[in-house]
Amino acid sequence: METIYLCIVILLGILAIYDLIVGVSNDAVNFMNSSVGSRAAAFKTILFIAAIGVFVGASLSNGMMDIARHGIYQPQHFYFNEIMCILLAVMLTDVVLLDVFNTMGLPTSTTVSMVFELLGGTFALALVKSLTDPSLNMADMINTDKALSVIMAIFVSVALAFFFGMVVQWIARIIFTFNYKGHMKYTIALFGGIAATSIIYFMLVKGLKDSSFMTNEYKQWIHDNTLMIIACLFVFFTILMQILHWCKVNIFRVVVLLGTFALALAFAGNDLVNFIGVPLAGYSAYLDFMANGQGVGADNFLMSSLLGSAETPWYFLVGAGIVMVYALCTSKKAHNVIKTEVSLARQDEGEENFGSTPIARRLVRFSLNLSNSINKIMPERTKQWIETRFRKDEAILADGAAFDMVRASVNLVLGGLLIAVGTSMKLPLSTTYVTFMVAMGTSLADRAWGRDSAVYRITGVLSVIGGWFITAGAAFTICFFVTLIMHFGGIIAIIAMIAIAAYSLIHSQIMFKKRNAKAEKTAAIKQILQSTDNEEVLTLLRQHTREELSKVLAFTEENFERISTAFLHENLRGLRRAMGSVKFEKQLVKQMKRTGTLAMSRLDNKTVLDKGLYYFQGNDFASELVYSIGRLCEPCLEHIDNNFKPLDAIQKGEFTDVMEDITNLLQRCHSKMEDNNYQNIEEEVRKGNDLNGQLSMLKREELKRIQSQSNGSIKVSMVYLTMIQEAQNVVTYAINLMKVSRKFQTEE
Repeated sequence: METIYLCIVILLGILAIYDLIVGVSNDAVNFMNSSVGSRAAAFKTILFIAAIGVFVGASLSNGMMDIARHGIYQPQHFYFNEIMCILLAVMLTDVVLLDVFNTMGLPTSTTVSMVFELLGGTFALALVKSLTDPSLNMADMINTDKALSVIMAIFVSVALAFFFGMVVQWIARIIFTFNYKGHMKYTIALFGGIAATSIIYFMLVKGLKDSSFMTNEYKQWIHDNTLMIIACLFVFFTILMQILHWCKVNIFRVVVLLGTFALALAFAGNDLVNFIGVPLAGYSAYLDFMANGQGVGADNFLMSSLLGSAETPWYFLVGAGIVMVYALCTSKKAHNVIKTEVSLARQDEGEENFGSTPIARRLVRFSLNLSNSINKIMPERTKQWIETRFRKDEAILADGAAFDMVRASVNLVLGGLLIAVGTSMKLPLSTTYVTFMVAMGTSLADRAWGRDSAVYRITGVLSVIGGWFITAGAAFTICFFVTLIMHFGGIIAIIAMIAIAAYSLIHSQIMFKKRNAKAEKTAAIKQILQSTDNEEVLTLLRQHTREELSKVLAFTEENFERISTAFLHENLRGLRRAMGSVKFEKQLVKQMKRTGTLAMSRLDNKTVLDKGLYYFQGNDFASELVYSIGRLCEPCLEHIDNNFKPLDAIQKGEFTDVMEDITNLLQRCHSKMEDNNYQNIEEEVRKGNDLNGQLSMLKREELKRIQSQSNGSIKVSMVYLTMIQEAQNVVTYAINLMKVSRKFQTEE
């Protein structure tokens, strides 16, 4: 039996390493998004600074937080085998859950995931124990106060971080404007002094407060002399920043890189327990059992030893630091999560990663009405003066930057300050919540959310926030069931759960690679938005358009045949699948139109006049193709779903023949579009005209049958006429798409 528990401890260690990797992939956004988004330095330089902060923070951390030992469960009421079951379930759930969020590119809270996994696992066994032993009360076995405090901290930190981010950034922009280099003569020293002092204070309070070298005497001295330390630091850094400014050093860049280091240090020093706290609790429990519990057995040895705090050996901390640095430097998923937040906060227009939702539309409408009301009562001179401070065309952006270094500085300084204040008040703040919402608040104050993009940005923010709450629910639920399964299923269940977790991680990795491959194929739009050369933009836009329209033709070909065949054979499942494909394709077409409009704005006026009409017509015809397929599918699906009378033999024979010809035409059009070969397109045009004539004849024949009432069912005739009409539309739009595409793709 001891061997089994030794294997579990080893497995917990392996999972800890993997959890460190996926955890860093998730939390890297907290301390890197501002420096990466503003291009404060080369990406490798930012990585190097962040890596040093992560390693120092991990190595100096005490590596253990009591929440992993007795923060959620009361260990004196649980036996060794029960504790190990809970801890293993927590780790299996954690690595899978975090990996799913990383694959989706959404940041989430590692603190919340760990707390609610522990709560779910503990609740499962506490429920079992209370049912089998009435003397045990669930309230005695679970510490719900910690979970409730985390939930409250979520609401408070999200609202406060967003509000202060918006207010402070608005004030900073009023002071420095977008053309900040012309407004830095003396204010920059004051700003730099405040920023550097805030960052150092943050490092002391949040980053190094619980470090292994911090004795009680040091902590007490810092506590007693906080005001003096802050005053001295402020004077020193204000003078230093003024001197550096006179030496032509960009103070904002210094603040951004210093803030990146501070946040990385604090993250590693405090969030390390989210990744290795649970395995170390298991390791401590195993050592206690081997020393004192072998005589009574794993199912009779209570884990009272976990009530005390434990010190982690230095080699565990250094090893964890090395793994975290490795993950930070190599994880593509970390870069993916950073990309999501930078995209939501960027200053300019671009390809939006999120769609539109009713809630986002209502919020935008409410904000516009509020803004209009304020404008009515504000003096005209004041409005004009404020407008001069927010001239975005004067923005000083590094090459490829999403926003400037003024906003990056505010993000880091304010995020650090809010976390430090929350820590000093003993509030369980999440670095993810605070840093993300500060970044969203500053981007809103900077007017980065224009009327054409606000609804998409707000949808993205709501999606990320929703993901945080989903984390809590999913962590609790999954860990609850995993704990029960392993508790009652024993070794076989443990092996099965490990296999399921391994499969989930492998599958997630495969899906991530496929998504990246797909993103690389459509990378042309990003190059278009960054290019300033008209010829390059036109070439890239032609390539991108060809790829997108080819996909629409492929979709049309596949689903026209699928719907027609499914209806003729009364295949309800096939029609439902087609309707699902139509709904998804409609969203893609909307996004294609949106990004296409942005891309066209990068061309000069002459090119837009020559080619713009053909481009927009092509998008319109592609959209009509998708909607025609939808109009074809909807009545067919309703007819079959209601079990109405099917087509008769004559109708089936007529439509089968023409369906094959239409599918063949769509295949040829798709092939020509994909190869960018429009030679002999007149043959497709002639074939399309012939098919439309044939379909018109079928329509006349069916109308004659309706008048003579020889078909026996008006319902099936109406569906049949709809099929013929939409088939004509598909042929017409496909041919028109080919014509305008040839004019857009060629120089004629």
